[in-house]
Formats: sequence, C-alpha cells, structure tokens
Amino acid sequence: MNPVLRTQLAGVTRRPARMLLTGLAVLVASFVVYATVLAQQITERSVLNGLSGTPEAVDLVVRDGVLTAGQLGRISGLTGVAETAGRTEAGLGVNGDYLAVLADPGSGPLSVVTLSQGRYPDGPGQIAVSPRTAERFGLGVGATVPAEAGEGRTVRLQVVGVVTPRDDFGAQAYAGTTTVTTLAGSGVLNQIDVRLDGGADAGAVRDEIAALTAGRVPAGETAPEVSTGADVRLAEARAAAAEVTQVFAVVGAFVLVAVIAAGLIATSTFRIVFAQRMRQLALLRAVGAGRGALARALIAEGVLTGLVAGVAGVLGALLAGHALPPLLSLFGWKVAAPGYPVAAALGTVALAVLITVVAVGAPAVSAARVAPLEALRSAATTGARRGIGGLRWASGLLLALLAAGVAGVVVLNLPGSDPTEYDPMPLLLATVGSGGLAFLALITLGPALVRPVLAVTGWPLRRLGPVGRLAVGGIGGSTRRAAAVAVVVALGVTMIAGVLVGGASVRTLSEQELAASAPADYELAAAEGAALPASAVDQARSSTDLSRVTPYRRVGAVRVGALEDVAATDLAITALPRLAGLGSTSGTVGDLRPGTVLLARYVADQAGLGTGDTAVVSAGGRAVSLRVVAVLSDMAPLHTGLVVDPADLTALGAPAAATGLLADAARDGEDGRTAGLRALRQVTAGQEGLGIAVLADQRDQLNTALTVLLAVALLLIGLTVLIAVVGVGATTALSVVERVRESGLLRAIGMSRGGLRAMLTAESALYGVIGATLGLALGVPYAWLALQATGVNAPLTLPVWQLAAVFAALVALTALAGVLPARRAARVSPVTALSTD
Repeated sequence: MNPVLRTQLAGVTRRPARMLLTGLAVLVASFVVYATVLAQQITERSVLNGLSGTPEAVDLVVRDGVLTAGQLGRISGLTGVAETAGRTEAGLGVNGDYLAVLADPGSGPLSVVTLSQGRYPDGPGQIAVSPRTAERFGLGVGATVPAEAGEGRTVRLQVVGVVTPRDDFGAQAYAGTTTVTTLAGSGVLNQIDVRLDGGADAGAVRDEIAALTAGRVPAGETAPEVSTGADVRLAEARAAAAEVTQVFAVVGAFVLVAVIAAGLIATSTFRIVFAQRMRQLALLRAVGAGRGALARALIAEGVLTGLVAGVAGVLGALLAGHALPPLLSLFGWKVAAPGYPVAAALGTVALAVLITVVAVGAPAVSAARVAPLEALRSAATTGARRGIGGLRWASGLLLALLAAGVAGVVVLNLPGSDPTEYDPMPLLLATVGSGGLAFLALITLGPALVRPVLAVTGWPLRRLGPVGRLAVGGIGGSTRRAAAVAVVVALGVTMIAGVLVGGASVRTLSEQELAASAPADYELAAAEGAALPASAVDQARSSTDLSRVTPYRRVGAVRVGALEDVAATDLAITALPRLAGLGSTSGTVGDLRPGTVLLARYVADQAGLGTGDTAVVSAGGRAVSLRVVAVLSDMAPLHTGLVVDPADLTALGAPAAATGLLADAARDGEDGRTAGLRALRQVTAGQEGLGIAVLADQRDQLNTALTVLLAVALLLIGLTVLIAVVGVGATTALSVVERVRESGLLRAIGMSRGGLRAMLTAESALYGVIGATLGLALGVPYAWLALQATGVNAPLTLPVWQLAAVFAALVALTALAGVLPARRAARVSPVTALSTD
C-alpha cells in the first residue's frame, strides 16, 4: 500500500469521530434516499392490498362491451358458475341534487357494501343509502322521496336500509340489479362479476362466457372482454399506485436537492478537516510525498467516509422502514411491510460514495498543494483563510449577471391578464434556470457576502457585550466556512420562502375566486328563466338553521357596449361577509350605488372599459348608462359579468321576483351544515325546478387541497433543512476541534464556561441568520417571478408572520445544532487546551 495512503487511513482509524462528523451529512442523505425507496414500497404494497374495487371472491369479470340483463341470466346458468353480480348505475335527481344508484347484491362474497341499518332492498323502487348520503339528503330508513329519472320520468324511492361502502362520497345509494336497470330505463350493464364453483375449470368457463357474449353483439359494437378477477384487481390497484408513483417522482426531485445540499456540506467539512491537518500534510510533503500521491490518499479517505456513511444510512433506513408497520398497527393503521430492495441499497451506497468523491475532489487537490514550509507554522495559522481570489470574483459576478439577464427576459415576456393559448413551461424553466444561476453565484461569492450581511445581522449581537462581539468575530474571521454552511441553509430557506409566498398568493387568489363563485354556504336557484316561489325567501329567513339569507336576481343575457350575452346580477355586495374578499384590479368594490356597475375583468377587457368610464348596458330594448366604479380581479359573483344596483336591473326589465338566494349555516361544523341543508330542502319540498348547491363543500375541497399541497411541499423541503442543520452541527463540532487553543486562551483570560458555551452557540445561530437572510433575499423575488410565469392572476402576497417564523425557527435550529459542541469545548481545561497545537 502507498505509504502516504497508509498514513492517512491510520489517522482515520485513530480518530473515527472526525470521519463521522465529516460524513454525517452524507449519512443523513443516504438515509433519506433509501427511506424514500422503502416508503414508496410500503405505499404501493398498501395500495395494491387495499385499493382494488373488485371483491376478492370474483374469479372472472365481463366488461368493455355490450352487456344485457339477459346475458347476465344466461351466464348465471352456465356449469361451474356459483354466483354472478351485474354492475350498473342510474343517475337520479333528488331535490335538485344528483344521486347515483349502484347495483350490488347487498350480501355475500360479491357485495361491496355492508348492511348497517334496516334491510337491503328486495323490491321495485327500494334503495339503501350510505351513511353520509342519509345525513346529507335527510333520507332515514323509511323515508320516501320523488326522483327525476330523465326523459320526464318521475319515480318514487323508498329507503329501506343504510349500507357502508368502501368509499362514501355522500351521494350514492344501492339496490339490486333489476331495480337499478329499471331506474336507468335500460337493460344495459357495465360489468358482470362471476364467482366460480370450487372445482370449476376457470379457462373453460371463460371460453364459454366469451362465446356466449360474442354471439349477440349488435352491428358496429364490440364484444365484451372476459378477464380474470386477479388481473382486474391488479389493474385497478396499479391505476391507484400510478398516482403514488407520480407523487414519489415529485418527492425524488426534492430528495435530489437534499443530496446536492449534502454534497455542499461534505465539501465544507472536508475543507475544514484538511485545513486542521495542514501541518501534517506539509510534513508529508517535506519528507518526499508528491502532490498526486497526497491528493489520491485524501480522495481515498473520502471514498472510505462515503462508504461507511452510505452503509450506515441504508441500515438505519432499513431498520426504520421495517419498524414502521408494527408501530402504526398499535394505532390501528394497517400498512404493508417493505421488502429488502438490494439493488436500491447498493445504488444508495454508490451514491454516497459518489457524493463524497465529488465533494472531496477540490479540497483534496487544494490541500495537496501545501508547501513543505507550512510544517513550521501552527495548524490554526495555516487553516485561516478569508476572502476569494480574482478569478472567483469574476466567475461569481458573471453568474449573477447571467441570472439577472435570464430573469429580465422572463419579466419582459410575462403574459398579460387572461392569456390565451399560453404555455407557461418555457418561462417557468427559464425562471428555474435563473434561480440555479443565482444560487451558483451565491456559492461562488458566498465568502465575500458573509461580512456585509454579518455587519447588518450581527449588530444586535455585538450590542450584547464581549461574548456577542467574539461570536461575530469568529464568523467573520472564517468567511469561507461560514459561507459554505450558510449557503445550504439559504437553499432550504429559499425553497421554503418560495412555497410560502407562492402558497399564500394562490390562496389569496382562490379566496377571491371563491368569494365570487361560493360567497355563501348554500345557493337555492330556480331554473333558467324562472323565479323562486314568493314564500321561499320568507321561509328560509324564518329558519333557525340558516343565517344571512340573501335573495338576488340574475339576468342571463345583457349587452355591454358591443359585448353580448353577459350575465348580470343585483346581489347585495355588503350582505355576505365573504363578498368582502372580492378583489379588484382598479376601483373600490364597496362604491356600488344606483347608476354604477362592477365589471368582471373579462368584460372590462373585451368591452374596452375601465374604472371611471361609462358603460351602456342594454337588455330587451332597454338601456341604462352606468359608471364603472371597479373592475374585479376575475369573475363577478354567481358566475356573472357585472353587478348592478337592484334599481338599475329593474330598469333593464328584470322581473321583481328573486331568481335565487344565498344563505349561510347558522352553526359551524358538519352538523350545522347538514341542518342548514335540511332547512333548505324543506323550503323546496314538493316544488319542482329548484336546485340546491352546497357551496361550502367546494370551498372545503379547495382549501383542503391547498393545505395538503403546502404541507407536503414544506415537509419535503424539510429534508434540505435537516441536512443544513446537520451541517451546522458538524461544522461547529469541527470548528471546536480546530480552535481548541483559542478556547483555552479565552478561558485562561477569564471567560467562564457559560460564556464560552454562549459564544459558540451564538456562532452556530449566526450561520442560520446569514443563511436565512440570503435565502429570503432570493426566495421572495423568485417566488413572485415563478407565480407570474404560470399565467395565473394571483396577487403577490407576503405571509410576513410565516416568513418571520421560518427565520426564527432556522436560527433556533442552527443554534441547537451547536449546543453539544459548545458544551464539549467548555469542558476542556485551559491548561489542556493551551498545550494543544
């Protein structure tokens, strides 16, 4: 073995803690990568086990062709067939809402529901509803309700039971196949499930069914396909698992960022370790070691570090992955256990080695250039470097100019409002490219930026006394080390700030859109061209389960200048609290008065009108001139193009009777919402042509989707932040080793152990302060740019308190990362520290 390599490896075995600290970020990255592989396996296996809609007992499935109730009977009579179930659906209108009636046997191995109350339907017009449907529609056991079956047919449904399906969407009922085909007005089936006798030949029965169904196919139609139940279940589960694959593809992108962060941290820690050993490396050069041999030895040390870190990360992830299912089972959650993906494990270890090889390359080559005379200096003196060279300055400025240039191109090509045939992908990719160039510029110029940023952010700490000034001086005296760690913190904060700003802006846009499309919990509307019964508004207002009942009129086709077929309403803007969220591009929404109008943005754009202009609105030969007091950010309420005062709508010839009303639930929660819905159903009881829409459900779905999306994104970005915090801890620990003499000198001249701990902890916190400051400076502008590049009309919204919380949390986490190294440094006696070279 090469003597130089043997010397370096001997040093590693004598001081394994140093190798652990050097490879800690790589270990965490390896854990994250392999844990992601195991998490995908767990999720996919759980999906395959539980998300197939076809019962386990189904042996054959007949579908994708013309199927009739007659064929169902003939298949049931075949030898070897134990049981069949015809699947079809009838869509009915019940009190203005859609109700899906699904065919199911109701019991036995082919049933997909479980009876929980009453009995299962066995006669014409009888149905069993799901629990949520019973609550939402007010259909208890024994209830009878008329239903519109299409083509002018009205049928009466009797609820005889409540069943529990796998998925309860709140608008489904179940009955026998004969009942459902009668309700649908057709004998056509969607699918036939077949269960075979125990000793039946599945292949023979399959061929018989195929022959039976193929012989009765009308001209121009295709014959049904006969598949095995196992194949159908696998296809259904894989379809669900495909969504899981897509989700984990997004996760993979965030994991890649975490791997890059680990590489940056590893590069920083290798530089620190090699700087601490500069005198040793110089001695090796003095006794004849060549630069190439020294560089190869240091790279070999990096490979060993990556190998150990990768194996440790994989083993840790494997242990956690197999411990998760039994742990979750204690809380009643059943998930599948992962396997032992060997190829992924080897790939993860190889990735860890690759990260360390790339990370150790530049520090190793730089360290190998040490002059033999460095052996005569102290390690502390050798390792101290500040600033950057001219070439690095030029490279960093060039990268910054390129980033600014690409961003400028994006700004010049941003779409206007309501763009048509706009493809956002080119500008989004350009925004990402500009952000990448800006981050590379930050990495290159980082050491030069630390001191200016520190001059501002460190001012409060310097005011706290000698400990604060020493902490600021410690960071300023090693700008390269501070920049290497702060850049990774900045990467995490940039991504978090981007998600928070983008999420807040999209949420503001969604609230504005919901203020227009769903300004209340419920809407009761008459059919097009009809009006509400005279008693409907009074009856709704008298209900204790409803509040803020607001009638309105809606005219489907008015003319604004040359623009035709624009819907108008006289909805009172101040009547509902959510209407206060209506956004405007100009003017004030609250200025609506007689003789004025609020325009949807598309109407203003197409009619060429703006705030302060006069709009001529006409309908049915009548016309009024209205002053535009505001142009809305999007649509006007109730999917209309303009909002006018009731007197002006009357002047346009609108009937006096309301065409609809909006109302809120009197109480919060699901119970209050259900009670309000029942109250409105009592208003519409026995009256045709009235429809009820639960607008609150639309709001809930959108808000839930946004919240989940933001939570998942922040959780994934947390991987990068975790590695950044690990890097801060490792850097602080290595810094403590490097500055043992300095710590001893401070203790010798009177600094207490508590003061030394406070100083080192404050230094760790400053890594977070610098990184968070740089991250916010990058994240907010690029979030705005990306938002504009998408073409959505979301206003820039700064979640100040959330950004402040992120800043404080990052500072606290980086401070905590330095606590243990600081405690270790404080325990070393001054005499021992001063005797260390």
